[in-house]
Amino acid sequence: MQLLRCSLINFTTISLFVDDISQFDYRKLTVKNGEVTILTDDYTTYANEIILKLKSMVDIKFHCIISYDDLSKSVSYHSFCSSKEFHDKYYTEEKLGVDYHKEGSTFRLWAPASTSVNVLIYESGDFTLPEKPRKYPMSDTNGLWEARVKGNLKGYFYTYEVKVYNEVNEVVDPYAVACGVNGLRGAIVDLKETNPTGFRTYKAPEINNYTDAIIYEANVRDLSIHPDSGIKHKGKYLGLAEEGTESSKGVSTGLAHILELGVTHVQLMPVFDYSYLSVDERHPYKYNWGYDPQNYNIPEGTYSTDPYNPTCRIYELKKAITQLHKNGLAVIMDVVYNHIYKYEDSNLEKIFPGYYFRAYEDGSLSNGSGCGNDIASERSMVRRFIIDSLLYWATEYDFDGFRFDLMGIHDVDTMTEICEKLKSTGKNLMLYGEGWHLNTNLREDQKANIYNSFKLKEAGFFNDLIRDTIKGSVFNIHDKGFVGDGEGKADTIKFCAVGCSLDWFNKPAAFYSPSQSINYCSCHDNYTLWDKLKLSSPYVSEEELKAMNKLADGIVLTSMGVPFLHAGSEFCRTKEGVENSYNSTDTINRMDWHRKSKYLDVFEYYKGLIRLRKEHRAFRLYDRAQISDHIEFLPGGRSSVAFMIKDHANNDTWKDIIVIYNGAAHVNTILIPSGQWHVVVNKHKAGTEVIETIEGGNVSVEATSIMVLYR
Repeated sequence: MQLLRCSLINFTTISLFVDDISQFDYRKLTVKNGEVTILTDDYTTYANEIILKLKSMVDIKFHCIISYDDLSKSVSYHSFCSSKEFHDKYYTEEKLGVDYHKEGSTFRLWAPASTSVNVLIYESGDFTLPEKPRKYPMSDTNGLWEARVKGNLKGYFYTYEVKVYNEVNEVVDPYAVACGVNGLRGAIVDLKETNPTGFRTYKAPEINNYTDAIIYEANVRDLSIHPDSGIKHKGKYLGLAEEGTESSKGVSTGLAHILELGVTHVQLMPVFDYSYLSVDERHPYKYNWGYDPQNYNIPEGTYSTDPYNPTCRIYELKKAITQLHKNGLAVIMDVVYNHIYKYEDSNLEKIFPGYYFRAYEDGSLSNGSGCGNDIASERSMVRRFIIDSLLYWATEYDFDGFRFDLMGIHDVDTMTEICEKLKSTGKNLMLYGEGWHLNTNLREDQKANIYNSFKLKEAGFFNDLIRDTIKGSVFNIHDKGFVGDGEGKADTIKFCAVGCSLDWFNKPAAFYSPSQSINYCSCHDNYTLWDKLKLSSPYVSEEELKAMNKLADGIVLTSMGVPFLHAGSEFCRTKEGVENSYNSTDTINRMDWHRKSKYLDVFEYYKGLIRLRKEHRAFRLYDRAQISDHIEFLPGGRSSVAFMIKDHANNDTWKDIIVIYNGAAHVNTILIPSGQWHVVVNKHKAGTEVIETIEGGNVSVEATSIMVLYR
């Protein structure tokens, strides 16, 4: 007889599977929990499963081994860690991390599997310097370890020495809010001293609905690192905070460029502390996007002017946020709670092996993230950690929303609770993410992906349908998409134009409301929009590529939903054909401000479309009823789409608006209602000013262009 697998069901019950239960002899079986032998009280069998009832409780601080003759099997605690029994005993609402006061600090760490924990206090945050730390033992109450250290510890650094399953690890506190260089020691700081002047004074204007936002995804380093950015603090938080900068060619750069463009929200690519193995804060010459978390509640040090100073990175990130808020911009944080850089080396795994990461019953890790591990968001203390972290960033740093990397890894219940808890901040925070269908070990109905969007009505989802329909599939460089005269895509563009929120064009609604549809055709992932268009249409002229570029984001900016722009698409950003530039050089990733000068006409076109959307509420319908009542599709030509937003939709000052997308490489003639129509967008110009006035009837729409008219 072979022992196949065993799992702890509750503190006194073990499930054991064998290959041939007919050979099972109860008398040969022993259960050992650490050095203690636990007697069995009773057992029942079902098929090849044996349910063992124990006379005493299993202590999860020690491995539990089942022996039978000369066979042995370790009892898995995996399922038990998600049980009500586990939650009832070990869950805590106590404040975790360091509670700093001048007269003394309290340290709390949640580590139920540990047999001893000590606080180690260092004078230096530099892990390369030899130093013997002061050691303070912590006491345990149902897995919550606590110690109070007297005296003013501000300016000191700390770690925890954790003994778990006979291994001793030195770890950084998951709840640390400051750190030394490279994030390898937590720092004890007074956060009240890290606020720049005006930090609590300036607030971003709040939006009534997600559809009022125009999101601009940017990287702190990319925005300013170009030699001719005119920005002093290149690649730094402070570079993002500099006002009025311009290149030698006289075009605005950095923050000034963003303000000139006119977007409402800046989404910053990861600014939390990511792995020092990706970029060494001491010598930050390497490049990395930062989607490999190390310390979730601490800003990344490479973007600060002094990564050795634990308050510097905090102050400077807050300074950047202050400047953005002062200039009327909301700031969204890109968060990566779905995976860790390398799970076996992570502080979370070293503190409580097997708890923070989703696995199968055989112990193998779930890998829907494609990064070797998935965070087990469904577990109560993991869920609490994520929520605590989000609330911390929202309140301490005053972020205005969160973009979730690989949101489909998380469970619906966690995302629902996040939406509810974020309301406690009193701010109308945006929350959206990548709702891809991922092969993670959760029930299909529990995955926070786009197929379960109706269960998460307050969250937005990146709409890959509009992305791939506009420019062609990201998985096929030859697919031209609608803007490349792609055949058979008009009906899908129509469906996307109403935010994929109505059962139209033989497609079931993907979203409860257009507010859930994050409309985009490019982001940091995959090829830039310009590069994808060049690859899919290699023989067209540069002028034709520019027209395709303008039409692509023109559709994004005039469709119902939430428009999202990749920084630099407004001046035909290229990464020289590099598809995944996560660790490419600055020359590949940087915002090339000379390119803005070259494609200034494209920039002006984007600026006009953004002004049009901001000034006219008809483009920002936020529920199904508005769309059903106010949008009417008109007959279109081949590879074209035309629709009318009618009757002062959303209380717009314009009575009726017609939007026409012509993805064909030829002129299309569209029949529009009679009357006088004022053209505000054509192939060459966009905005709110009247370009020309025409009479209804047949209207000619130039090849590869968008047209907007009103009456």
